[in-house]
Amino acid sequence: MKAKWFGAMLLAASASIVLSGCGSSLGTDGKIKLKIATVGNEQHQSTIAAAAFQEKLEELAGDRFEITIYPNAQLGGEREMAEGVKIGSIEMAVVTTDGALPSFVPETQVLAIPYLFADKEEAYYVLDGYLQEELKPVFEEQGFKHLAFCELGFRHFTNNKREITKAEDMKGLSIRVQESPIWFALADYLNFIATPISFNELYTALQQGTVDGQENPIASISSSAFDEVQKYMCLDGHTYAPESMIMNLDFYNRLTDEERTWIDEAAEYARDTQRQTVTDMEEEMLESIEAKGVKVCREPDLQSFRDATAELYKDPAVTAMVPPELTEGVKAAVAEYEAEKGE
Repeated sequence: MKAKWFGAMLLAASASIVLSGCGSSLGTDGKIKLKIATVGNEQHQSTIAAAAFQEKLEELAGDRFEITIYPNAQLGGEREMAEGVKIGSIEMAVVTTDGALPSFVPETQVLAIPYLFADKEEAYYVLDGYLQEELKPVFEEQGFKHLAFCELGFRHFTNNKREITKAEDMKGLSIRVQESPIWFALADYLNFIATPISFNELYTALQQGTVDGQENPIASISSSAFDEVQKYMCLDGHTYAPESMIMNLDFYNRLTDEERTWIDEAAEYARDTQRQTVTDMEEEMLESIEAKGVKVCREPDLQSFRDATAELYKDPAVTAMVPPELTEGVKAAVAEYEAEKGE
């Protein structure tokens, strides 16, 4: 991990945190006020992205913007933050793409379709190309300027019952999932018991055995200390979870051409820098998880998982939210990437 850069960014983020001034306005000093909301703490993936964006925009624009980062859900949960960006009370936020945003842009739930991507490079290619363009008008209809996809990470299963090396091992396990028909469908196809529990109650639920396990990215598992109350981890990477940097569309459109160029460049820099930082963090965190005694299956039989869930995207409960043609478009973009890589 780029420790010096990361430490400097955390200091910058912390220094910019204030608890007042939530209105959107041009300051008396002529600076454009730009609030960036995140739900995570200063070390969370979303706040790392916000800090990188701030760093680059200040480098490009000098003191044209007065940028303030609000971490730790100071401006509300992800749904409240997205709503604030939509109506313009918050200029910008970094939110989980398939978390709160489906309430406004249901098509983002395509990223909850399992086993679409074999690795991060495939995911980046599809996100930055096909999905960024395909979803742009849908975001704009809802009042959002979608600046970039950043990284939350691949999601993996953990549990207290047994080691998972193949799809059949999931049968009968009670697993905490997000409350969505797609996650319930995943449970049906993998034969586990889906149990919705709020994230802030999950540690206790795992500790008390209310559920056998859960699924989250490595960074979330480590930072939330789930490795203290879980015995097994399977790196199946069933979905890749990005984060979306969203800005109020009217705010963005009111900027000058030069200012919009700065915003776009800062978003691209934040995307790439945050992805690398999170990737570096993940390997360190995975080693820490193993050091705590969790048995990690690093190379499960992924084909068994893909075979078991191959038709999930055609399930009526899923197609009601995600058009099959959008999923097929993602698969076509993956195939395009593989073809280019093979040349």
